[in-house]
Amino acid sequence: MTTFSVLLTIATLGCSLVAGITLIFAIVIMPGLQTLGDRQFLEAFKAIDRVIQHNQPLFMIVWLGSGLALIATTVLGFRLLEGIELVFLIAALLIYIPGVQITTAVVNVPLNNRLQEQDLEQLDADEIHHAATDFGPRWILWNNIRTWLAMLTSLLLLVILLSL
Repeated sequence: MTTFSVLLTIATLGCSLVAGITLIFAIVIMPGLQTLGDRQFLEAFKAIDRVIQHNQPLFMIVWLGSGLALIATTVLGFRLLEGIELVFLIAALLIYIPGVQITTAVVNVPLNNRLQEQDLEQLDADEIHHAATDFGPRWILWNNIRTWLAMLTSLLLLVILLSL
């Protein structure tokens, strides 16, 4: 097994795991949380986010590692691949880094952080409703975008991996 095939396998696995994480948020976690009242929705999301941001280093390794592995794979792929495999690898990088990693850093994490800073106990019902409607729809929209782009990236990488 070559260094390239190992890196490609790691990148494929990492991007696929991230696609799975975002998919679970899209089809299970957020729909489940939305069945709660506004205050409970926000409190539950804050609890999940605290685990991700503070107590789960494996999550961060998978999330950030997927992007780093894809970058390293693409750099090496420029020397080793040609034709459609190289096109798919470049496309995967151009889809995943801005569409998943940068979107997360620019949209989802700031929304999470803003929610974490709010003391929900101090907000009245109208303020809670405003916080929920300001947070939920925007977070869900961008998570759905991340999900589709991460799945597309995983598909492109799987095609390359299977062609080797």
